[in-house]
Amino acid sequence: MLKFLTTAGLALAMSAGALTGAVTTAQAQDVELRIGPDGVRPVIRDRDRERDRDRYDRRGGCSERDARRAARESGLRDAEVTRVTRRSITVEGMTRRGPDRITFANERGCPEI
Repeated sequence: MLKFLTTAGLALAMSAGALTGAVTTAQAQDVELRIGPDGVRPVIRDRDRERDRDRYDRRGGCSERDARRAARESGLRDAEVTRVTRRSITVEGMTRRGPDRITFANERGCPEI
């Protein structure tokens, strides 16, 4: 009986050790918290999407299409480009609280001003 208990305990310890080594967390995305008029929102950044976005931004500036896409990702619905200057692109649309406006710099990657 003692031999059976020691064998069972050894088998249990080995299986627990194997399971702990097999379980790892995958870190494929970055999480960013933004605080704004809509409150605290988590923004999940996908590096593959950013890599694809950089591939299309080789011309050096922010196109109207890229600005509308960035505005939609920031939470703006029915986004329309209302003003384009040499330095900025202004996009207007609707949020949960009503009409809103976002201004992006007219440079690679469309950073928000």
